[in-house]
Amino acid sequence: MIERPAARYGRQRSGRQRRWVLIALAVLVLAAGVTVAVLASARFGSGDAEGELAGYRIVDDETVAVTISVTRDDPSRPVVCIVRSRSLDGGEAGRREVLVPPSTQTTVQVTAEVRSSRPPVVGDVYGCGTDVPPYLVAP
Repeated sequence: MIERPAARYGRQRSGRQRRWVLIALAVLVLAAGVTVAVLASARFGSGDAEGELAGYRIVDDETVAVTISVTRDDPSRPVVCIVRSRSLDGGEAGRREVLVPPSTQTTVQVTAEVRSSRPPVVGDVYGCGTDVPPYLVAP
């Protein structure tokens, strides 16, 4: 091994020091990755309610009937789901909020008609949640 002038380049590190630095960096990166994964799971993980597309039927050039299966942790709570229609280019052509009232069953099916600004080719569910806006709840 060639010795470098210490006054010019600083003290040379041994292979053992480099190895410990690399191990410490790897542990730090792994810990940061686990932290990000845990936070993302808590923020974006499955919530209290989940909607899944059960089917759709094109009613006419302005309407699609969307059927969704809604599963919730607490069936005694109301849920709001957003269903939408999509046009041939894949863009959203219409959307509607649907109230899923309390039930005795964990999973229920709901069908809603969605008006579309362009001829619909498919209906889908955007998502569901337990934060029901006051205007959807009957007085």
